[in-house]
Amino acid sequence: MKNNVIILLSVFVSLVTFNVQALEQYLTTEQFIAEVFDENAPKAHTLWLNKEMVKQADKILSHAPFQLRQRYWKVNNTSAWILEEIGKEEPITAGFVVRDGKILQARILTYRESRGGEVRYPAFLKQFQGVELRTDYFLNRNIDGISGATLSVNAMNRMARLALYYDQLMHQSDEQEKIKHVD
Repeated sequence: MKNNVIILLSVFVSLVTFNVQALEQYLTTEQFIAEVFDENAPKAHTLWLNKEMVKQADKILSHAPFQLRQRYWKVNNTSAWILEEIGKEEPITAGFVVRDGKILQARILTYRESRGGEVRYPAFLKQFQGVELRTDYFLNRNIDGISGATLSVNAMNRMARLALYYDQLMHQSDEQEKIKHVD
């Protein structure tokens, strides 16, 4: 009986320790925005999604987006997006910088999975530089996978597609605002 209690306690402690170790925050939102915009952080804007936008985001993600409004930061043609997507079981928080319809930078802000953390390494993230969104809402080039991190890689691909799509919507919204002010 005593051995069973010791084994049970050991398993419990290892599970609790395992879950605590899975959460890795590499950058806060504030740090990411300051890094992107050289300490001159612009104020956050909000992109409100209508039914049509949600429908397309659903196609990109293979599920409805988690929120109907998306915060972003913008200076001139550069925008920064912080998105979350489920890897295998837990959300991955990533930041994407988009300029002129191309990803300039991708970063992992928080990684919560117990496996697949290799997606945070610069060697993987550099693949997103220069990637664009095709008219069918897929990336214009393939991103190499990582053995053992397939679901995390897929989540990063979906978030990259979503960041590029949201950037397009933001620019369309900006153009509509310009037209309103001219009238």
